Amino acid sequence: MKKFFVCLFCATIVFVCDADVDSLNRAHQIQPSNSGYWQQRVDYSMEIDMDVDTYQYMGKQTLVYTNNSPDVLNRVYYHLYFNAFQPGSEMDIRSRTIADPSTKIGDRISKLKPNEIGYIKVGSLEQNGISVQFETVGTVLEVDLNRSIQPGEKVTFYMEFNAQVPVQIRRSGRNNKEGVALSMAQWYPKIAEYDDEGWHADPYIAREFYGVWGDFDIKLAIDANYVVGGTGYLQGAPKRKGDKKEYHFKAPRVHDFTWAADPDFKHDIFEMPNGPTLHFYYKKTMSKKYLDNWKKLQSDTAKLMEFFSENVGKYPYNQYSVIQGGDGGMEYAMCTLITGERNYGSLIGVTSHEMAHTWFQFLLASNEAKHEWMDEGFTSYISTLATNSLKGNTSKNPFKNTYRRYISLANSGYEQPLTTHADRYAYNQVYGTAAYSKGSVFLSQLGYVIGEENLKKTIKKYFDDFSFKHPKPMDVVRTAERVSGLELDWYLIDFGQTTNTIDYGIKSVDGKVIVLERIGLMPMPIDLTVTYDDGSQEAFYIPLQMMRGEKPTDATIASDWAWAMPTYNLITSKNIKFVEIDSSEFMADVKRENNTYGLEK
Repeated sequence: MKKFFVCLFCATIVFVCDADVDSLNRAHQIQPSNSGYWQQRVDYSMEIDMDVDTYQYMGKQTLVYTNNSPDVLNRVYYHLYFNAFQPGSEMDIRSRTIADPSTKIGDRISKLKPNEIGYIKVGSLEQNGISVQFETVGTVLEVDLNRSIQPGEKVTFYMEFNAQVPVQIRRSGRNNKEGVALSMAQWYPKIAEYDDEGWHADPYIAREFYGVWGDFDIKLAIDANYVVGGTGYLQGAPKRKGDKKEYHFKAPRVHDFTWAADPDFKHDIFEMPNGPTLHFYYKKTMSKKYLDNWKKLQSDTAKLMEFFSENVGKYPYNQYSVIQGGDGGMEYAMCTLITGERNYGSLIGVTSHEMAHTWFQFLLASNEAKHEWMDEGFTSYISTLATNSLKGNTSKNPFKNTYRRYISLANSGYEQPLTTHADRYAYNQVYGTAAYSKGSVFLSQLGYVIGEENLKKTIKKYFDDFSFKHPKPMDVVRTAERVSGLELDWYLIDFGQTTNTIDYGIKSVDGKVIVLERIGLMPMPIDLTVTYDDGSQEAFYIPLQMMRGEKPTDATIASDWAWAMPTYNLITSKNIKFVEIDSSEFMADVKRENNTYGLEK
């Protein structure tokens, strides 16, 4: 049962949801299975004492780690993300040496003073009550265990640490440009993920994250004037502790915990008829224009929540929070941090994108460092559809600008394959276009390959099968194969693992004979529209032989085209006036000027 209490200190409603925590855990227990899939589990309990004057805090962390792997573990690693915000860190040096540094970072880290830097310093660490040896190496804590962790074993780590919140530069930090006091993301020692590919103790250089599923139990003591929002369910009204108050949060089945706090936060609650409860935290000191935008945002956020739940999968938690903070927009467990002083189009756009990340990365928890396009691209795809739906747009191809950006990159000579580690792109702009635009095209073009209805079914089945897990690119493709009955490994290989491009052209038209040619290396099935001299039209579908089947279509199905054959002849029943390859423009052909023949469309 959900119980309601009125918070005496911020005059808002808070929630006690132990039953929700328990039911969510029961619904999504992950155990080693006959399929061979496994994933680690970690449960955090933390007590944090925050000093808002010095921006420093003390922490006690009890962490129960479950080794569900078949491997014996002799070491573990923790991420210490705040250490990136120090002069000379990898993030600092990379930002000052890459050809096109992020404008959010630039050389700002190099100029931080000692009281402005970020750090997490581990004072002590015990494994099952016995001290272990550890070493801080940049943003990673390397731990030598005093006893190996056996397959199936649980161990308890106890840590005491102290930390300082950096001046807000990238994602988290203090006193962002809009005056939000604390944007607390990546703020605690976070154990690294270990999966069937081994440890993922990546240094924090610029990009995003990969975490272990588990439960969080957080007690946060902070100045009594501050209002706090973030991940997790608040367990009753905050309790007074001297001149502070202590918030107690529980968050079930998440792989991160984020919070933000400010003395000027206004906290609004929007109840959706069928849940979840939406929370909005924003500075009441903003101008009336921005305050009005945040009021308008609330009902539209509910519409977005309904869209994503209907078109991807049901949101499984009982609340979601939109919080002013950070440096733009960034997704977190059960919440997002966004900058709030925006025109309304920008505000709803960033909210749509960051909320969509709840499905693509926080429920379908892919490794953002290795497969950044699976979260940014898929999120861009579904949030584009959601925003269009909200605005009532009826464009036949709402992704035209997305295709344009990808095609420009593909023709630039600077493209790197989507298998590139997120930190290893030569240019930030190339990373952005690859992750966001090409990743989005991966899904929208998949609809061209297997049919739009099959794509919709694929997205929903992908969510059903892989939420609360760590899916990989092949999981998306195999799901599409199961839904469509088609062979699709070639699609992942060419579009996801190489920089091969699609380029099909019309080589010649003579009477009733059309000769098509494949110029690019990437294979594709072909949708062809033919207009005859008498004004009638006929749609043809030319299957790709290696697909071993056809998508659902009302078009005339021609014979297969084998990829190695550079040309293809199609004989029609009438004399031809005009021909067009892919009139929908859902195929990412990098040279569309050779896709038509004739005087007019």
